[in-house]
Amino acid sequence: MLAIINAELYTITNGIQKGAVLINDQGIISAVGDVEIPKDAVIIDGAGKVLMPGMIDAHGHAGAYEESLGWEGGDGNEAVDPVTPHLRVLDAINPRDEGIKETLAGGVTAMCVLPGSANVIGGQGVVVHMYGNTVEEMIIKEGGLKIAFGENPKRVYSGQKKSPATRMATAALLRENLVKAQNYRAKLKKGEKDPEQVPERDLKMEVLVRVLERKLPVRAHAHRADDIMTALRIAKEFDLDLCIEHCTEGHKIVEELKEAGVWAVIGPTMTSRSKVELKDRSFKTLKTLWENGIPITITMDHPVLPAKYLPTAAALAVKAGLPVEEALKAITVNPASLLGIADRYGSIEAGKMADLALWSGDPLDNQSQVEQVLVHGKVVYRRECSN
Repeated sequence: MLAIINAELYTITNGIQKGAVLINDQGIISAVGDVEIPKDAVIIDGAGKVLMPGMIDAHGHAGAYEESLGWEGGDGNEAVDPVTPHLRVLDAINPRDEGIKETLAGGVTAMCVLPGSANVIGGQGVVVHMYGNTVEEMIIKEGGLKIAFGENPKRVYSGQKKSPATRMATAALLRENLVKAQNYRAKLKKGEKDPEQVPERDLKMEVLVRVLERKLPVRAHAHRADDIMTALRIAKEFDLDLCIEHCTEGHKIVEELKEAGVWAVIGPTMTSRSKVELKDRSFKTLKTLWENGIPITITMDHPVLPAKYLPTAAALAVKAGLPVEEALKAITVNPASLLGIADRYGSIEAGKMADLALWSGDPLDNQSQVEQVLVHGKVVYRRECSN
């Protein structure tokens, strides 16, 4: 039993509560507010500090692109075959990546780790805690199938004199494999009636059948408006559960995004315009999409930018006009909702997991520091100089 007292609670879903008590019982928030402190509780005094949910980045590559190791630790792209749905990024994650430790110390307790965007179909993601001795200990749930449009597949495979070398070929390869999956699914159904017609097991097609059945969401890397529209077009053709990753030019096609009912994972906006697709990147995109009812989250695309800077990006979004409350949601409960874990994570509420970060001050103030981090009620990080 653990009680955090006297802190200013940023609950995210129920406003700011000053001086409220939070009770953590076996990793679950059992009570919040003006509640009695159990006699046997270990107490953390949060006087003068801010307690908020652990932040969540809905799109990153921590552990799959290990920091400081170069090619030896770069395991996010199998850039020799443009169609690799059977790959699982959890097989690439090294829990001892320095970037994971730094992310946790920054108050980010969870991330959806995805394969990179070299391939048209890159593989399966996984939602993990930023704490654990093994990947098995870190896993929260699966994180969707990564696909990619635009510059990246073109650049990778045109250099190899292979397809796709154009946007046309990227879309065609995706359609071709989704049709193959439709045919594979039809054979499976025949095999249910006649065992002699059961097809030979195909790991690639098994994954794509789950996508067609909306059991596995599709996470589509797309920066430019025309690439986003291609993703929407194909998702409509095959009735896919789609989320747009990066969505850099989403502000140009607001009505289309709204009509499609998709999520937008926006960022990393703090980068330079390092390629053509980023020419029109702006923090105002977040405000524009939010104003039009499109659900948004903020990503740092770790390690493109370290995930610990999520609150800095949120603060810059506020500077560009996004309300403070919405900026905080975009790094907590919104990514939790997108990832299907908002029943357990993303806000301070009774019944949710005690994934928490205690800050020295306002998390959106760059001078504030993370004092302690809890994952499932266990203190897993303490700042050495904290009082």
